[in-house]
Amino acid sequence: MLLRVRVTLPDRPGALGQVARTLGVAGADIVQVVVLERLGGRAVDDFTVVWPGASRVERLLAGLAAIPGVQVDGVWKAIGAPVSGGHDAELLAQVAANPADGLATLVDAVPGLLAADWAAAAVVPPDWAARSAAPRPLPESSLGMPADLRGPAGGEPSVAYASWRAPSPLRLPEVTPLRARPMTGPDATRYAVAPFGRAGLVLIVARTDDVELPAAAFHVTEVDRVAQLVRAAAVILGDRLDRAGVPPVASAVTDPS
Repeated sequence: MLLRVRVTLPDRPGALGQVARTLGVAGADIVQVVVLERLGGRAVDDFTVVWPGASRVERLLAGLAAIPGVQVDGVWKAIGAPVSGGHDAELLAQVAANPADGLATLVDAVPGLLAADWAAAAVVPPDWAARSAAPRPLPESSLGMPADLRGPAGGEPSVAYASWRAPSPLRLPEVTPLRARPMTGPDATRYAVAPFGRAGLVLIVARTDDVELPAAAFHVTEVDRVAQLVRAAAVILGDRLDRAGVPPVASAVTDPS
């Protein structure tokens, strides 16, 4: 089983080696280490490890927790072999080579780049997050007026394309297509969202928790990576993105219970 382990540790000589030794003693075979951040005497590192499927992850977590100054930010399953930033250019080349399927190519590839579970491209009305988060009172001038005279209430999100591991029905987080950012849903699903800057189209990337494996939130460097890919893809695909809308998925977004 391939795992991604994110730890925050002291940025001092020997600290990284101590974490690596602890992972090895616990039975993990390290295949990649990525430094996400070094700031204020602390570092955030991602370790991709091969973990024996029969072993319980608690053994790994206990070993890391015993190291002074080390904090485990998340442990989750990684789908496929670890990849680096060099694959981003290759992905964009594939999008440019076949722009007709460019959006699908991007959505299918991004989860593997970021050790995520699934991704989707959604067309989101500008005010949808505000409307879905809490009912907004009608302006005083419209109270008592027929619904068809109060002005447009706004549409619902629609999914342009979703990767093969996306849940069905798909529940979208309450996003507004304004800026790239990380989010956490009410069910603890971790999201990274990035707008294409066209037609309300937003790329949503998700990590979900397992019973024993709490996924880490998307780091700012991961969100920046998604945003860069989305901006480049938007330049390549251009007007094709304006035709990305499909029938709405309101039933997948709204939970009557």
